[in-house]
Amino acid sequence: MKNFQEYAQSILITDSILPRLQELHPDGKFCIGNDCPIYWRVSESLEKGSTVPDWFYVSGVSPTLDGEVKPYYDFWQDLLAPKMVIEFIDEDDEEEWNKTPYEGKFWIYETVIKPSYYVIFEVKKASVEIYELFAGQYIKVSPNSRGHYPIKVLDTELGIWQGHFLLDKELSWLRWWDEAGNLLLTGDERAKAERQRAENAEKENARLREQLGSLGVDPDTMD
Repeated sequence: MKNFQEYAQSILITDSILPRLQELHPDGKFCIGNDCPIYWRVSESLEKGSTVPDWFYVSGVSPTLDGEVKPYYDFWQDLLAPKMVIEFIDEDDEEEWNKTPYEGKFWIYETVIKPSYYVIFEVKKASVEIYELFAGQYIKVSPNSRGHYPIKVLDTELGIWQGHFLLDKELSWLRWWDEAGNLLLTGDERAKAERQRAENAEKENARLREQLGSLGVDPDTMD
């Protein structure tokens, strides 16, 4: 999915999950990568020794080293598998299911890097496949009654959401929900919801004052 939606999609899932990650990692030791290489073996060329997920999350690792932001993630040095890898794809892509040893992304993730969850989001089909690592193999996760997919490592759910985000068109997006089925909001959405609550409270207060006034009661004299 090499278009403007991929950029927006990465922002959407990152912004909305950050509060949860900050709760899980108060020390700040976690990394989120977007089109950032993961080096999984020493090779004669960087390309053959790396894979580039559209989005991934690693816990227990600082995103900086010696005061500089890391340009990539060295799996073969840190030896900490990502908790999640997400690939955004067009309908004609097949690489994400490729199990060819040392070449296919599915093989590399399942056999070498071993993220706890591997997510494949097909944008045009508005569908998602999620695999959870179990006993060294990926098992396809089934949706719950809400049509969402439980992500145990984050106590959240992933699913498809229809709406507007950054682009002037309603589209299908990959989004997070909490375990109760409440949508995890972005910072802008949280601010908008807070403003709406404040406006509603102000309107309700004005309505009550008007009602009291019609009854001959001065609300300013009430305890």
